[in-house]
Amino acid sequence: MSDSLLSWLGFRRQYASSDDIDEAADGTAVALTPQERGRNLRRRLIAAIGEFLVDHDLEITPHNLAIAHSAVSGLNPRLKRRIASQRAAGATITQDWLDRATASEGVEEDKAVENLIKQLEDTISQFKRTTQTAQTTTREYGDALADHVDKLGAVPETGPDTGDMISELAEYARAMLKRSRRVEAELRQSEEEAASLRNTLDRARRDAEIDFLTGLPNRRAFEAELERNFSEASKAGEPLCIAFCDIDHFKAVNDTHGHDAGDRVICVVAKTLSEISGDKCHIARHGGEEFVLLFRGSHQQVALETLDGARTALAARRLVNRRTKLPFGQITFSGGVADVFAYDSPSEALAAADEALYRAKEGGRNRIEIAVPQLRAAAA
Repeated sequence: MSDSLLSWLGFRRQYASSDDIDEAADGTAVALTPQERGRNLRRRLIAAIGEFLVDHDLEITPHNLAIAHSAVSGLNPRLKRRIASQRAAGATITQDWLDRATASEGVEEDKAVENLIKQLEDTISQFKRTTQTAQTTTREYGDALADHVDKLGAVPETGPDTGDMISELAEYARAMLKRSRRVEAELRQSEEEAASLRNTLDRARRDAEIDFLTGLPNRRAFEAELERNFSEASKAGEPLCIAFCDIDHFKAVNDTHGHDAGDRVICVVAKTLSEISGDKCHIARHGGEEFVLLFRGSHQQVALETLDGARTALAARRLVNRRTKLPFGQITFSGGVADVFAYDSPSEALAAADEALYRAKEGGRNRIEIAVPQLRAAAA
């Protein structure tokens, strides 16, 4: 397994740690191979996921396993933070609470895609059955034709007139032609239905990666973008930074102006951030009032300055609720920027950017903070 792949999975270590060494029978430290370190860390992740589900008496379902993985691995810092807050308050993580907390995670889109896949599979199955019918009909016709030809060849010159036999063969050929045309029409219809379903499925898959409110990629699409850029930037030796943004005092906007107005504010922030995106800067709505950005080819300070420019532009605007004519007041966001390669994995960098974001919140909001990794002491 390559170092870049291990890093993406969260198994690469920049500094020696207990995951990098083992102890031999004589008590001496033995360096572990990347494969051994990877296995150890996978065991820890699996154990943490299992512990989360068992401790909170949650069923072991694909849905819960996916949620537990996204929270425990750090791929969804927002959910991880909500779970931590719930536990810190002494509240129970129930199935009902977990379902509400993840209600916007794209489950309905997944179901829609699954239904389309089922329809496509059914159409393909019907296509297969029609093809098999055509093959059987063709084989039967071929066998009957061969039998008639054999009979024609076996008739003696003084035998009965072959006209009846030829007429019978012609009648059979007409029946076969009629059946062949019907099968051909069925095949054509199945092909058209399958092509239409494939196009619909492709659109549904694309739609499942789009946030319908803002038109931006959603968290699922961003995770795929992060994986691709991490792999490519690792091979090319390019810098890669990730940023988290959160609209300041957004609850007050909703409480004062209503959720519809809050949605419009989200769209304004999305448009502002979109203006700095491009081939080297990817933006997505991570959920709620949070956005996440990926800066390819930019060092941390450059990424911060780019994001800070968008923050300044938004803060300078004075927005008004067009329905009530009441001013929203100053709309701002806070952010945190992390260097992806300063951490063991993209998920850790994502969590570090999230922590920097909340330092910005605690520092007064309407500001961008840089995540500073804590260096770990090398193992003796």
